[in-house]
Amino acid sequence: MSDDRSASTRSFSLPLESPLSTASGDVDERSGFLVRYDHRGETGIGEATPLPGWTESLADCEAALDRALAAGADGDHSAALLELDAKEVRAARHGFATALLDADARADGLPLYRWFDDSRTVHRVPVNATVGDADREPTVERAVEAVERGFDCLKLKVGARSVDADIERVRAVREAVGDDVALRLDANGAWSRNEAERAIDALAPVGVAYVEQPLPADDLSGLGALRERSDGVDIALDETLAERSMAEVFDADAADVVVLKPMVLGGPGTAHTLAMRARDEGIEPVVTTTVDAVVARTAAVHVAAAIPDVAPCGLATGELLAEDLAPDPAPVSDGSIAVPQEPGVGIDASEVGL
Repeated sequence: MSDDRSASTRSFSLPLESPLSTASGDVDERSGFLVRYDHRGETGIGEATPLPGWTESLADCEAALDRALAAGADGDHSAALLELDAKEVRAARHGFATALLDADARADGLPLYRWFDDSRTVHRVPVNATVGDADREPTVERAVEAVERGFDCLKLKVGARSVDADIERVRAVREAVGDDVALRLDANGAWSRNEAERAIDALAPVGVAYVEQPLPADDLSGLGALRERSDGVDIALDETLAERSMAEVFDADAADVVVLKPMVLGGPGTAHTLAMRARDEGIEPVVTTTVDAVVARTAAVHVAAAIPDVAPCGLATGELLAEDLAPDPAPVSDGSIAVPQEPGVGIDASEVGL
């Protein structure tokens, strides 16, 4: 961990309300580093919060940040960025890149989303509620509760039980919430090709908007074939983007939707660039978090706000933390999240102890 007048990091660890299931096991806290970097006369802040299975380890993240801040201590932000390979140390690069962008936007007097695109003013971004993975009745109860809280887009986890059981769960939710609520499914790569085909065929009449990662991340050919035969149910890719380039996804014609996690992609700037590239290819971008703390979560809100007519995004994740680093400048209400209008990300260094 480094600490000098112009560049520093501070470690943190925040408990979750309930354990988060990942491919590497359950996670019961989110640990990472806050990053401070002074640039253009402003203090920018960022967050590097690694997630097992998606990014580098906590130790590798810390070591990379120390190298980067040492290289950039004299104001040479390019030298700092060169120390941070976006594929090898994704979270570390996100932390430094966010701090740099925060300082740039502050220096220009713009909220971060308008630094990306100053043609519009956006006050709110639509978000989905994550209903999660539970048996049929608890799933229905959570779905109804989310709709009562104002959400009109729900994301359900599937793939942890039989295909038939998941089909019944989704049908029960549709019956309970009506036809005006969008339903998204996330299989986390759990299905085989045959299982995915059977599930999508059965759920198309239910009105499912898309299935996220129906096949394993590296099965691009299978995803392309599944997308070609799917009638009325879009295919979204998430885990694939941690392993394959966007160009490979385009070439395979494997996605209707791409789920972009700035922490996994190496920073808000990279996520925004990929979102606009996807739009150019006729693919819809959706911005989500990796259950981050308030700095990274708010930066992701700005990325979503900079995408014209963005679809509901997976940004309503602050409630998954039992504690946070600072008051939330982007609260969720009635199915949308507020976009801070202050310069930069919208959180001062003093609020997070930097």
